[in-house]
Amino acid sequence: LRYVETKRGRISMLAILGHLITTAGNRLPGEIAYGTPFSSVKAGLAAFDSIPTAGLVQLVLFIGILENGYSIVGKSIEEDCVRYMNAIGWSAEKQRSKAAIELNNGRAAQMGILALMVHEKLNNDPYVINTLLGAPVPFN
Repeated sequence: LRYVETKRGRISMLAILGHLITTAGNRLPGEIAYGTPFSSVKAGLAAFDSIPTAGLVQLVLFIGILENGYSIVGKSIEEDCVRYMNAIGWSAEKQRSKAAIELNNGRAAQMGILALMVHEKLNNDPYVINTLLGAPVPFN
């Protein structure tokens, strides 16, 4: 089950990154669905209200394709990573240390994205710490 925790941590790290990037106003070019440009999609959980059904279906299918693809080549990717770490001279202890660091960063990201979602739903201010420090971030 450790691989599931690592995978969820990686997804959470990407979710935090995506939240920060979209809050900053950066969007992909083009359309998420016919007639709906990415620039019109709100940030955070509000995106689910502004993405049409066709766009949500595309997202779910894309994630499914990624999951299926990784299930096919996941072992070889992991073996290549271990080979690379061995080739650059990392000891087994250093590899375990790096894996533990990734696991802990993933746990922190899981808590972080949960906090962003909770604060967004509470008062539409996911970056509450910025507000408390006197530098509020405009959100949606």
